[in-house]
Amino acid sequence: MTTFARKETTWQLRTRALDLGRRTLVMGVVNITPDSFSDGGLYFSPEMAVARAVQLLDEGADLLDLGAESTRPGSRAGGLFGTPQAPAVTAEEEQSRLLPVLEGILRALPHAVVSVDTYKAATARAALAAGAEIVNEVSGFTWDPAMPAVCAETRCGVVLMHTRGRPEEWRTQPRLGGDELLAKVRAGLAESLEVAARAGVAPESIVLDPGYGFGKRFEENYALLARQAELLQLGRPLLAGVSRKSFLGRTLAPLHGGKDALPESRETASIAALVAAILHGASIVRVHSVRVAVEAARIADAVLAAS
Repeated sequence: MTTFARKETTWQLRTRALDLGRRTLVMGVVNITPDSFSDGGLYFSPEMAVARAVQLLDEGADLLDLGAESTRPGSRAGGLFGTPQAPAVTAEEEQSRLLPVLEGILRALPHAVVSVDTYKAATARAALAAGAEIVNEVSGFTWDPAMPAVCAETRCGVVLMHTRGRPEEWRTQPRLGGDELLAKVRAGLAESLEVAARAGVAPESIVLDPGYGFGKRFEENYALLARQAELLQLGRPLLAGVSRKSFLGRTLAPLHGGKDALPESRETASIAALVAAILHGASIVRVHSVRVAVEAARIADAVLAAS
């Protein structure tokens, strides 16, 4: 079996660059939503969200990811362009949630590296103008046709995620075998890279995300994780977001009375999946609990350094 390993490279952001591959970077999640699957409502007020962001940076997060619309399974995220229904959260509402938090973080910590989790070009443009460095685009440039141009014009960092369908379709997606799933994810990410190139987005600004849980059935996520490193053949570093995902809760069900473990009971499983993701080529991990993730990443990096 061919082995693929992450390489040391530079991720070019809007005003700075980050070194990737030498050690794993930890991206801390701040959900400014009332309904996110993991911690919806906990940090909905700007004051609480800013305090949470500062806490995550104090715990060792290298960068932050702010999201103001839930993309949990069944949500109406993505219902905007080419679909009959509007999104659950308009661009105006998304910005009213997001921008005060972004501005508050940068007032408190001007050098913080902040990513915005949005698929809406208008929100991305506003957040980048307010100081964000990265757009974390869960649709991989497939939901808003204006997004690639915004990223190209602003020269921001970009995370292109593979998403299979829209959230309301995820529970009914046909099951795929490991080879078929990997081929679909790879082809989708390759297409996103082509869209980015046509728009003038610089390759060195792009990181790829396999999109765990985004249109993948429970067991399919493990097949993808086991072969994640093969996606490095696309030529860009990888980000893995496995924290508290529902496939982990399903695996833990026998230990929880036959019911899927709740998000708050998935921390140990999240760390196990995080380590697997690093050993299979991820340069960045997106997490809810930063301190333990930083420690786990340090051990995984030591294993990679010794191999």
